[in-house]
Amino acid sequence: MKKLKLFVALTALMSVFFVACEQEEETMVTQEVSDEVLIALKDAGFNVIDQPPIKFEESYIVEGDILLTYKQILNLAETKGVLVNSKQYSTNNLVATNGNRNITVFVSSRFNSATVAGVDLAIQRYNAENLELTFQRVNSSSNADIVINRLNFFLEFFGVLGSAGFPTASGDPFNQISLNGRLSNLGFDTGGIATIVAHEMGHCIGFRHTDFFDRSISCGGSPSNEGDGGVGANLIPGTPAGATLAAGSWMLACSDGGDRPFNADDQTALDFLY
Repeated sequence: MKKLKLFVALTALMSVFFVACEQEEETMVTQEVSDEVLIALKDAGFNVIDQPPIKFEESYIVEGDILLTYKQILNLAETKGVLVNSKQYSTNNLVATNGNRNITVFVSSRFNSATVAGVDLAIQRYNAENLELTFQRVNSSSNADIVINRLNFFLEFFGVLGSAGFPTASGDPFNQISLNGRLSNLGFDTGGIATIVAHEMGHCIGFRHTDFFDRSISCGGSPSNEGDGGVGANLIPGTPAGATLAAGSWMLACSDGGDRPFNADDQTALDFLY
């Protein structure tokens, strides 16, 4: 979440003091992002200046929490940053439910109990909406639909809260969420962690940021439009024009560190899609 305001940026800097205790095995080696990737992302409407993409394994974290593979980036449709009206939006690909689909979620053992509690609360929030999609946490990663793994130290240190991708063309949810394992150390309570997890789960089932057309609404700074991004930004009927920070949608681009349960408009969007 993607997407730090001053509060999160400062607390991220504080996290360096915990590094020696955790003795994680990851390294702080950055990998340069090629001009080819930068140009493709820029042509698709992504902002690569204010929040440069980060190379992560064989993929890239774009706009703070959107995970795209190299192949996906090269296939992005050019949008030239076209500005659209401000409502809630979904991707072109959605999860096929066939009327009723249960999505299993596995949480790595590298997370503490506070994070696991946040995952459970996020799942409870979705299941309480009585959608055609339900979620269930399982104890094995084998055949799990979504695996929640921990980010490496480099990404955690630089304040990435989480990242995920979008549904596949075959109608499956994106199969991985990479989550910051230090959220409780950064001051996030169970509700705050649940909001971040639910946000990334939202990407996995096809939700774009509520303020994708102007990230400054939740992130501050200059207006910045994420654009279509080659994955679609389809208006969800029934959602109000004009995203606001006060409305507190769970899919706002940037976290303020607080709890954002589904508001009425979020529920409308969830009900329409699923």
